[in-house]
Amino acid sequence: MSDTYQTVNPATDEVLETYQLMSRDEAAKVVQQCHEAFGTWRKTSFDERAKAFRKAAELIRERKDEYARLMTREMGKTLAQGKQECELCAAICEYTAEQGPKELADQERELNGGRALVTFQPEGVIYGIQPWNFPLYQVIRYSAANLIAGNTVLLKHAPNVWGMALEVEKLYRDAGFPENAFRTLLIDHDVSNDVIENPLVRGVTLTGSPNAGRAVAQRAAKVLKKTVLELGSNDAYLILADADLKKAVQYCVQGRVYNTGQTCVAAKRFIVEDAIYDQFRDAYLEQMKQITFGDPTQKETVMGPMARKDLRDGLHEQVRKSVDNGATCLLGGEIPEGKGCFYPATVLENVVPGQPAYDEELFGPVASLIRVKDAEEAMKVANDSPYGLGGGIFSQNEARAIEMAREEFDTGMVNINGYNLAQPNLPFGGVKASGYGREHGGFGMHEFVNVKSVMITES
Repeated sequence: MSDTYQTVNPATDEVLETYQLMSRDEAAKVVQQCHEAFGTWRKTSFDERAKAFRKAAELIRERKDEYARLMTREMGKTLAQGKQECELCAAICEYTAEQGPKELADQERELNGGRALVTFQPEGVIYGIQPWNFPLYQVIRYSAANLIAGNTVLLKHAPNVWGMALEVEKLYRDAGFPENAFRTLLIDHDVSNDVIENPLVRGVTLTGSPNAGRAVAQRAAKVLKKTVLELGSNDAYLILADADLKKAVQYCVQGRVYNTGQTCVAAKRFIVEDAIYDQFRDAYLEQMKQITFGDPTQKETVMGPMARKDLRDGLHEQVRKSVDNGATCLLGGEIPEGKGCFYPATVLENVVPGQPAYDEELFGPVASLIRVKDAEEAMKVANDSPYGLGGGIFSQNEARAIEMAREEFDTGMVNINGYNLAQPNLPFGGVKASGYGREHGGFGMHEFVNVKSVMITES
């Protein structure tokens, strides 16, 4: 990366802004300022912290039109989905304000000859490395949990959404957080490595690819720092023979094309029992044919562009390799002419091991259809993946589906008879190559705190 970076509108190829990268010395100074802010912020009461989060929620709602337009310009999200993202972020801030003081309150424990406390104390500066696909949510998700705990926060956002990265810094400042409690770093990978190793940084959290996760975790481990990783996935949705077909098709289409398919917990592999495979395929294909792409600023647009040309071209190469290795393309699969990073809704069948459509994460609007003989094979295929973030089961036998989800599905999250994204009150995270650690539901508030025992001997 050069000393500057230009952001580009993926729908029009228009250059939006040119940003100057921070030098090593400039980044180190920001880390120092963030550390100094920690000394003040950690001493604030939970009431003060909660008040700031309620103000942040209020500001997000006031600014949601502005934020949605920025998301659309920088990474192609439709305006409607940008506003939905803002509502989720406001809800996270409100949940944090309400539940944080309860989650982080001291706990009393028994002690022979006295009593004991378990207390959750902030550790210091937490460094977050975040992707572009939900440019506001990804940041609020990790930063809120850490700020309510009394930590201070650094952000290295994906460079194509640096406009939003700076807006989040302004948001927290305007909400009443100390000036340096949250800071954005406009830096490249080399300077980022320095930040990870900086002694003032106490923990690192990353959302990104497995390769990025490995690199960051290894570097942090060398200096004995904890990491939380939320990585990619190839989420499987099981459509069993007794599924409500209409409902299954509806949610499986939604789960594949939301955010132009650029979602770590998108529905990606559709594993269908043989008894209803043809019915599901035909109905699913018919619905996917109705999904059109276009100008993300227009109300009627279902899918905007992909975020960058390299990402679009990489997805197309995965489709091409899958077809070359035996998959059948039933719909889409061609790069459209004209400006922008658009890619059509695409459906592949005859998907088997050895194809990217089976083995890898396809981060875009490409669906993989897999035929299996029964529910047992469906679960085996679902778990036949290096990933384990989310998944789903469609069956009218709810009790059986819950049992399969609880005991057999090797993922961090499972949807039953629906499709849901992150929820503020439920843990979010995965297993295997999808990472480790949890966010949301109060769990993220405990990832980067010192869980300290205080033992009081009484006379």
